[in-house]
Amino acid sequence: MGKKVIKNGCIVTPSDRYYADIYIDGDKIKSIGQDLHIPEAEIINADGLYVLPGAVDEHTHMSMPNGGTLSMPWETETVAAAVGGTTTIVDFAIQEKGSSLEDTIHKWRARATGNTAIDYSLHIAITDLTDEIIREIPLAVEQGVATFKLFMAYKEDKMVDDSTLFQVLKKAKEVGGLVMVHAENGDVISLLQDQLIEEGKVQPLYHAVSRPIEIEAEATRRAIALAKVAEAPIFIVHVSGEESAEEIRRARSKGQPVYGETCPHYLFLDESYYDLPNFEGAKYVCSPPLREKFQQEKLWSAISDGTIQTIGTDHCSFNYKEQKHLGLNDFRKIPNGGNGIENWIQLLYSYGVSTGKISLNKLVELTSSNPAKLMGLYPKKGSISIGSDADIVLFDPEIEQQITAAKQKQGSDYNFYEGFKIKGSPRHVLLRGEVIVENGSYIGCHSQGEFVKAQPYGAAYDMLSQKRGNKGENQSNKVTGAL
Repeated sequence: MGKKVIKNGCIVTPSDRYYADIYIDGDKIKSIGQDLHIPEAEIINADGLYVLPGAVDEHTHMSMPNGGTLSMPWETETVAAAVGGTTTIVDFAIQEKGSSLEDTIHKWRARATGNTAIDYSLHIAITDLTDEIIREIPLAVEQGVATFKLFMAYKEDKMVDDSTLFQVLKKAKEVGGLVMVHAENGDVISLLQDQLIEEGKVQPLYHAVSRPIEIEAEATRRAIALAKVAEAPIFIVHVSGEESAEEIRRARSKGQPVYGETCPHYLFLDESYYDLPNFEGAKYVCSPPLREKFQQEKLWSAISDGTIQTIGTDHCSFNYKEQKHLGLNDFRKIPNGGNGIENWIQLLYSYGVSTGKISLNKLVELTSSNPAKLMGLYPKKGSISIGSDADIVLFDPEIEQQITAAKQKQGSDYNFYEGFKIKGSPRHVLLRGEVIVENGSYIGCHSQGEFVKAQPYGAAYDMLSQKRGNKGENQSNKVTGAL
């Protein structure tokens, strides 16, 4: 692995931007300073480049079963992630009915081992709660899985009731776990969908009609209320519009430890895509659905005021022809999800930083440091600091490209962002000190990605620090802009 020095680059953190050299010894950052001279070290010239911590995408679904099919595999999607500047993902391990948490973790790690180009950690989605599963929650945390997903949607599949959500909130809090929720009212969605199908409204557009923003906001409010009673932190994933964001904003203004994430597709796409002809609207079926265009600015405002702390891709990619077409005559059968992990940093830089919606520091905060802190991976991940993993992106603000599926590394036959023009892209990417992307091309191998154990009592517990007993206060772990 050897020694390396990254020279002449502009290092960007959530709070600073400065010029310095970075000395890497093996897989760690050894020192940061001016004019470093390390005998026998390989020199990587970052002149004219931004030096960013590798992105931490805390919301992915690799090789995930969905409606009788599987999302795109680890092999292609993690290479795409690497090329796009992502060095760590946190994937969702979905419990099957009757399975233990231990078996679920083992199954997901087996899928990833030897097949991932970058490092990964896991959340576990609980879909079948029993007394034994409750007892397994502390064991999952001991195994390095400290975040628990509950679906309030997808009735007859992954959806759980309020009692399950409340019990998991209580138990996870005992061991420093963080509960994440997909907040939509699954019961009402199911009724609306059945009604639409009976009326012959089967096209992709009606996926969005069946899942109005009010359904998302109601579930968000309910989840937050249950977390308040449980005195536990809660993380609301894929916030798609103002109504849901306002529920988070209101709770946070009262001091409740509520955190939120949005996704690039809610910032750059809108519900008009569902009207595309020849069933192409199916490409954009995801849940929650794309919203009206005005919601994009509402989400940027929620990012700016600290209501939303992270951006995750919710990368869950399917082929249009073989997989999305499963719902040709019934929108309910269209596999939910799309791609994003290859282009999200490019898009956020081009249409967020370059347009003045966010600063470059804010980009690092949203896509690297805050996700790492909330998911219990910091400062190993999400930081350019001494002792951290040398996960580093050399970002060239002058590279110009146009996004197209024809040139992507992602495995699907289309791209959410086809035709989007970007300016700014990763040139080199290092994973634990090894160069895996050079001049935009992937040069690594699938044996490089490793499992990263998440630590309990992450930054979501900062607002509950007075209840943490001897766990203490870790100031460096605070989520930037959270209060």
